[in-house]
Amino acid sequence: MRAAGQPPDRRRHRARAIDDFLPKIEELVVRSQGKVRADVIHERIVALGFTGGERTTRRTVAEAKAQFRAGRRRVYRPWVTEPGLWLQYDFGDGPTISGRKTTLFCAWLAWSRFRVVIPIWDKTLPTVAACLDATFRRLGGVPVYVLTDNEKTATIDHVAGIAVRNPEIVEVARHYGTTLRTCLPADPESKGGSEATVRIAKADLLPKEVNLREQYHSFGELESACRQFCTDVNTRVHSSTRRRPGRAAGRRVAAAASAAEISVHRGVRHYPAGELGVDDLGGRGAVFGAAHVDRHSGLGPLPW
Repeated sequence: MRAAGQPPDRRRHRARAIDDFLPKIEELVVRSQGKVRADVIHERIVALGFTGGERTTRRTVAEAKAQFRAGRRRVYRPWVTEPGLWLQYDFGDGPTISGRKTTLFCAWLAWSRFRVVIPIWDKTLPTVAACLDATFRRLGGVPVYVLTDNEKTATIDHVAGIAVRNPEIVEVARHYGTTLRTCLPADPESKGGSEATVRIAKADLLPKEVNLREQYHSFGELESACRQFCTDVNTRVHSSTRRRPGRAAGRRVAAAASAAEISVHRGVRHYPAGELGVDDLGGRGAVFGAAHVDRHSGLGPLPW
C-alpha cells in the first residue's frame, strides 16, 4: 500500500462474496429511505444467488445505511438576520379555563428576538388577523415577511409542492404591507424561533408542578400572565445577542413613542378600535383596532 501511494494505516479492501450484490443492496436501501431491515435484504439477495451468511448481510446493510444517511444529513448554518425583515408566528396549546381549551398565539421577531404571546380561544382567520394586528401594534411597525406553518388560515392546498395561499390571509397581509410565507410541511425546524417561543411560553404559562403556577379562573388572568411574560422576556438580556430584545434597535418609533425599540421595516398609524370599517381587513373587521401602514413616511423615523 505504501508503494501504491496510499496511507499505510488504511486497510486493504479484500474481495467479498457480497460485493457482487452491493448495487442491489444500495438500491433497496435508497428505495426504502434507509428503513429496510437487513433480514429482508438477505432474503432478496439469497434468491439472487448469494451464498454467504446473514451476519455478512447485516454488516453490509449497516454500512450502506450509514452512507445513505451521510449523504442526506441536514446541514445547519447560522441564520444571520436583518433588522425588520422576518417575523415568525405559531400556535401552542394553552391552559384549560372553565372546561374550555385555550390557545397561545406566539410571535417572534428574528433580529431583536422580541416575543409576543397572546391567548386566544380559537385559530380562525378573524382571530389570526386580530393577533397579527395586535402584534404589529406592539412592535410599532410591520416586518417585510411573516413566516408561519401551513395552517388552513395560511395555506389551503399544495400543488406540485407549491403552497396555495388562503386568499383572505393574502388580503390581510396586503392591507398591512407585508408578505406571508410558509415553511415546508412537517418541518418545524425551518421556523425554530417561534417554536422556541411556544416551548418557553408553555413552560412558564401553563400550570405545572415545575413552575408552581395555579389554575386560571378567568381568561383575563391568562391575558395578564401573558403580558407579564412578554415584559419579562423582552426586558432581560438575551443569551445569544447579549442585549435586551425590547431595546435592540437604536431609535424609537416616531409613530408610537411608547412602543418597544425593536427592528421593524414600516411604521404604523394607530386608530381606536372600530374606527376602520369592516372591509379594511378583507371583510372580517379589526377585533383589537387596526393599524394602517404608513407607506409614505420613508425610513427616516423608523428603527433598524
